Amino acid sequence: MSGGRPEPAILTLNAGSSSLKFGLFTAALGVMATGLVDRIGGEGSLVLRAASGAPLVPPEGLHRDFADHAAALATALAALGALFPACAIEAVGHRVVHGGPGHDRPIVIAGDTLDRLAALEPFAPLHQPHNLAGIRAAISAFPKAAQVACFDTAFHRSHPFVNDTFALPRAFYAKGVRRYGFHGLSYEFIASALARDWPALARGRVIVAHLGNGASMCALREGRSVASTMGFSALDGLPMGTRCGQLDPGVVLYLMTHEGMDAAAISDLLYRRSGLLGMSGISNDMRKLEESDTPGAREAIDYFVFRIQREMGGLAAALRGLDGVVFCGGIGENSRLIRARVAEGMGWLGVHVDPDRNAANGPVLSPEGAPVTVLTIPTDEEIVIARATTALMPRRKEAAP
Repeated sequence: MSGGRPEPAILTLNAGSSSLKFGLFTAALGVMATGLVDRIGGEGSLVLRAASGAPLVPPEGLHRDFADHAAALATALAALGALFPACAIEAVGHRVVHGGPGHDRPIVIAGDTLDRLAALEPFAPLHQPHNLAGIRAAISAFPKAAQVACFDTAFHRSHPFVNDTFALPRAFYAKGVRRYGFHGLSYEFIASALARDWPALARGRVIVAHLGNGASMCALREGRSVASTMGFSALDGLPMGTRCGQLDPGVVLYLMTHEGMDAAAISDLLYRRSGLLGMSGISNDMRKLEESDTPGAREAIDYFVFRIQREMGGLAAALRGLDGVVFCGGIGENSRLIRARVAEGMGWLGVHVDPDRNAANGPVLSPEGAPVTVLTIPTDEEIVIARATTALMPRRKEAAP
């Protein structure tokens, strides 16, 4: 970019359990750049792309540190600052995993917002601290910019009571012990993409499978979430990169009483040492598991596929039928093996995947005339965050509700 008057811009930050996605947008929501820091805490990497999709190369000598989320964020901001020195960040939109029962839409961060969101960290210990650290870093880096929180739980606040509760004494529900659902920004994007490109399908019954290092599935009826595989925390439902997914609560009691594990040890086990990593003994990365010929890798993939199929059947029951399936997320968008394996056992539900279309990565994966339309749609949480941030910018001086 050339010199002259600063160009107003919007920054989006989206911290996952092992990744950081970010985007730079014009005030009119034109994409200037998108980026991904992947494999944080391991063999980290930074990828930047222009609006055209062409790679952007930061200048020589840029310090790169991917040891943790804070270091990854500093690296990303340094790269953007070097490539777009004339930008003036007017607002920063943040993905915040947990909004609790009180937030069903994005909010402007003001007053005691951060304190209230920090109180939700026990509900999402693998994500919420990183999200809030990103907000604090952005406030420090851009003190005059509006800061907007966009909640992954908000999209699911429309759940009926039976999909929102546990069979516990009602007092716990009143205290916030309920099913929240997550990956809501991704599901909101998919719902909007269906409404734009497949309007008839969008009015029907659709299961969306967001499959990545974090994984969940959502049942949409007329574009609204009615059920999700994730519940009170981001542990429930499908097995994930390092998270266990569905687990009998009795296992936790056993770990406490017979293995002598305290809450911290159990949390570390269920969030960081389980899932694909724990089952395979190799990696939490599906790409590495697919390349491996070890029994542990094969069994981890088998279980992952089985749980997707089982949850798909349950969500179809919640919808009273099925018109479409959408795969998204890093695994859902890129793993031809997982998509094919899932479809192999779901023909009874009308789910079929054409081998040639699957090999071409869609977007339509189902054969002509199939009773259920199967798609792969690259999700875009960043544009959802950017839209919400833009919508709230005129209100940036107001206190959050």
